[in-house]
Formats: sequence, structure tokens, C-alpha cells
Amino acid sequence: MTQPPSTDHFAELDQIIHVPARLRLMTQLYVVESADATLLVNTTGLTWGNLATHMRKLEESGYVTIKKGYQGRKPHTVIALSAKGRQAFDTYRATMQAALDQLPNSRS
Repeated sequence: MTQPPSTDHFAELDQIIHVPARLRLMTQLYVVESADATLLVNTTGLTWGNLATHMRKLEESGYVTIKKGYQGRKPHTVIALSAKGRQAFDTYRATMQAALDQLPNSRS
């Protein structure tokens, strides 16, 4: 006997993206072609250490690409969503929307 499809959409959410700090980063990167690390620190409120930790996880998952270089004499890091990351975020959005849509209307 086969199992019916899951209706627990919350259980299907990508746990790499679902972590609040990484969700903020993915959301910021989704709407731009790329962003430098300074912009991400300023827009997300993360510390440099937190940014590095979460970016490492996203990079290991193949969700972002990171290019390190220099602007003049200063280190400059540019981060962008990969095609895999953009697809993962699209899936995350659709799954979250389905999870929210399955909730009954509030008792107003």
C-alpha cells in the first residue's frame, strides 16, 4: 500500500535555507545579481563572523558562489546565488506558501 502525498509542507522546507540568518541572506541575494559582503552585513545585521559561518554553509550546499579579490588594496568579497541556489529558494518559497495556505482562516 502506498503512502498518500505529505500535506505537512513545513516538514518539507529546506533546512539549509530555513535557518533565520540564512533565510535573510538568501532573500537579499535573490533580488540582486550579486552583493558584496559589506552590503550583506549592513542589510542583515549579521556580524562578520556570523556572515562567514552562514556563507560557508550556503557555499557547501552549492547555493552561492563567492568570489574574493581586492578593490585597490582592500579585500573585496562578492556573493551571488548560484542557479541551484535560486532554484532552491524558489522551491522554498512555494513550499512555505503551500504550508501557509493549508492553515484555516483565523477566527475573527
